[in-house]
Amino acid sequence: MRLFIDCRYVRTRVHDGISRYTASLVAAAAPLAEVTMLISDEAQLRMLPDLPWLKLTSPTGPAEPFVARQINPHRPDVVFSPMQTMGSLGRNYPLILTLHDLIYYQHPTPPRDLPAPVRLGWRLYHLSYLPQRLTLDRADAVATVSQTTAELIAAHRLTRRPVHLVPNAPQEVAEPRPADRQPAKELVYMGSFMEYKNVEAVIAGLNRLPEYRLHLCSPVAPARRAQLSALADRPGQLIWHSGVSEEVYQQLLRRATALVTLSRAEGYGLPVIEAMSHGTPAVVSDLPIFREVAGSAVTDRGVQVVPQDDAGADEAQAFAAAVRALESPAVFERASAAARARSQDYRWDDSAHRLVELAESLCRQD
Repeated sequence: MRLFIDCRYVRTRVHDGISRYTASLVAAAAPLAEVTMLISDEAQLRMLPDLPWLKLTSPTGPAEPFVARQINPHRPDVVFSPMQTMGSLGRNYPLILTLHDLIYYQHPTPPRDLPAPVRLGWRLYHLSYLPQRLTLDRADAVATVSQTTAELIAAHRLTRRPVHLVPNAPQEVAEPRPADRQPAKELVYMGSFMEYKNVEAVIAGLNRLPEYRLHLCSPVAPARRAQLSALADRPGQLIWHSGVSEEVYQQLLRRATALVTLSRAEGYGLPVIEAMSHGTPAVVSDLPIFREVAGSAVTDRGVQVVPQDDAGADEAQAFAAAVRALESPAVFERASAAARARSQDYRWDDSAHRLVELAESLCRQD
């Protein structure tokens, strides 16, 4: 089966969530199908496995509605997009689109790095569910990364197409954290700095933890960095990496007390399960998706859940208390083991098998 995977949202320097999801699925699916990667920039190849590729126009460019015209001559059996926005006019192949979350209906501010016309379209798109319904019904099947998002898709009747789980997963870790080693007083945040990510609350909690350092791993715009730094009582506690390599990211996770996020909304929360795979506990906001991903690790304190509080003060105190609890060697050892055990329930190979089985079923129907 000739499976084309849209890799045009893969980053060229460091992965974000969609980029990591795409690259990991491509690598895991390659032994199962004849995979061709669709790219828009040859610099993306450095973040992808060595597989056949086809260069297309940008997914945010004006030609996107008609991108099928570029794909049709190459006769794919199935095309899979890790986003729901891939153009499909005139296609002659089965198409799988992916919806990761419904975050931007609650938090409609688009990413600042998108072109102005795209940001405007983004806001208009999320004014109602109708555009999403029309978008998803263009596909032959819809994928999503979590049961939480699948239930939201059903609740809002977003598509008549079948919805299939193709979950996120952590990278394989050969050597997890030794159970008898206590962590450094360091915390790790991996994610964007958009408002709904609520990094402000993490910094408010850090203000109650004067001996800890917070590693902020993702690229950040200078203005946003200055805005967040101004919230810190001790700005030296904030370690701004502005993008880290895989090697550095894994080193940070292995030695940290916890991965932290107080996001107001998530479709999966990949950094949480990545930290858990290293035996690193997570301190997270109380969202259904984090409870789904963490599973039994919540009960065993591998993931510490912080109640959300719009007032801020109680949330900061609860965050600090959750981090302090992990300073007990017994608590940390139990939390580390629980986190590691739960992470093993998610594998990229399993997700790739789900994707390929779905693609093969569409081939049989075609």
